[in-house]
Amino acid sequence: MVRAVITGMLLGGVLSLCNLYTGLKVGWGMNISITAALMGYGIWKLLEAGTRARGFSIHETNLNQTAASAAAAISSAGLVAPIPALTMINGHTYTWIGLVAWTFAVSMVGVVVGIGLRRQLIVVDRLPFPGGMATAETLREIYAEGKEAAARLRMLIGAALVGAGIKVIEYTAALKPLALGGWWSAKPGGALAKSGVGGISSGNLGFALEPTVMMYGVGMLIGPRVGVSMLIGAVLSWGVLAPMAFDAGWMPPGKADPEANWFVAGLQWLLWPGVAMMVASALTSFAFSWRSFVAVFRRGGGKDEPAAGDDGSLTRRAFIVSLVAVTAFAVVLQVSMFDIAAWAAFLGVLMTFVLALVAARVSGETNITPVGAMGKVTQLAFAVLAPGQPAANLMAANVTGGAASQCADLMHDLKTGHLIGSRPRAQFVAQSFGVLAGAMAGSAGYLVLIKDPVNQLLTPEWPAPSVAAWKAVAELFMKGLSALPPGAVNAMAIAGAAGILLAVLEKTLPAALRRWMPSSTSLGLAMVIPAYNAISMFLGSMVAWLLGRWVPDWSTRFVLILASGLIAGESLSGVVLSVMKILGVG
Repeated sequence: MVRAVITGMLLGGVLSLCNLYTGLKVGWGMNISITAALMGYGIWKLLEAGTRARGFSIHETNLNQTAASAAAAISSAGLVAPIPALTMINGHTYTWIGLVAWTFAVSMVGVVVGIGLRRQLIVVDRLPFPGGMATAETLREIYAEGKEAAARLRMLIGAALVGAGIKVIEYTAALKPLALGGWWSAKPGGALAKSGVGGISSGNLGFALEPTVMMYGVGMLIGPRVGVSMLIGAVLSWGVLAPMAFDAGWMPPGKADPEANWFVAGLQWLLWPGVAMMVASALTSFAFSWRSFVAVFRRGGGKDEPAAGDDGSLTRRAFIVSLVAVTAFAVVLQVSMFDIAAWAAFLGVLMTFVLALVAARVSGETNITPVGAMGKVTQLAFAVLAPGQPAANLMAANVTGGAASQCADLMHDLKTGHLIGSRPRAQFVAQSFGVLAGAMAGSAGYLVLIKDPVNQLLTPEWPAPSVAAWKAVAELFMKGLSALPPGAVNAMAIAGAAGILLAVLEKTLPAALRRWMPSSTSLGLAMVIPAYNAISMFLGSMVAWLLGRWVPDWSTRFVLILASGLIAGESLSGVVLSVMKILGVG
């Protein structure tokens, strides 16, 4: 057990930097359970061949993967959203120790809630947790046929080397996105013409092909529906709304140069309809999960009490002690680090317990964890409970979102363990140590990469769409609608209504029609990232879709691994190159 957990901590610490990098680029991270399982298995197979060490058993691989996925998920504890958002609003600064303590506390709330829910959701309700089932099936395949593991591991390493190599070439050769061509002429008498700008090029708006592969890899993971939605969102926002807003004078244009990137200028206005659509869609989808919410209370007690301790899970006493400890830790840190009133901090953690339970059920049923929606519910609540206080608004919601993410992550790992016969108590230990490793590595990575969030984030290099969304919601509650740029209120109303409508249709239409509906969350996301990111994700999704049709068996075995390798390779090399740039090396 010890070597499995330590291996998972080391792998997860490294992979946490991948999710940090990806999260600040595109707003989400990847589930690295299968990647970590393959890497841990491969490392100890090599050691077995060269030394007297024995390879991992299937249960050790599960513990390794559990610790690693917990560590890699640390970015969801605030590092790519509320933590930098608070700095951008009021200049709040963090020490490494402070960030480690905060992200560890947030994540452990979710871990403890998750281990307490195991019996009810996995043993009694038998929720599928598709991600956990997929990992269990992969582990069985690895141990049934060793050649399969070797083939997948070779694909992972090869893809990572390709991703890293292309990133190094892009960095050293100073390659820029390749503009696709196109020109939007300034309207006579419009704001652009009056400012001396004759028109807008496709390069200004970001319609280009990226020279690196990470976003193509992300596209391979998201599927064709989301990929097409990203392209539609990019065309509507950057191809239609942005030129209109520039011409109307709702936002100032960028530099009068066809090759200049106007992302920062355009984001000042497009941010608002994009966030409105994402938030409205997320909350509407969450509302359709009311049965999960009711089930939390209807079936939460009696003989099915969590943590019964009869199947290798925590004893009731250990569970209660853990719950009290993480609650106290989270409350103390909110009060000491952010000057949040003790009653508000405690109430925020209580809300987190309920919403994390809901998030776990939703994730178990759909494989989608509504982290954003959970955070927004808390932000809305604290807009009423603590108006005008950005720290309370953001960091109480940080606890909710981060805990919901870790809770759902652990539930999928526990499902894997349940299917292959691992002991949940050992998984709880692995998850806890994994969180610690991720908090230490991820916090260090954040402080090294993002020394000046105000000037570094919401730029073409670091679009940070999650930061933009959390910051926008907090500022809206602080300043009101009057602080928004011209035309933004109407755009928010239209985008919000569209987000609600699409979310309702997605939940109510027959499955045959639902697959043709655009994803409202993806449409909104495309408004707050560079258009070339959305184009790359679309192209990646099409590649994966075509492979699935042409070579379905190969696709099932390798597409996930190929995409994960491309993302991991580029993100790790990107972190190294960013550090070298900061240090003035190379």
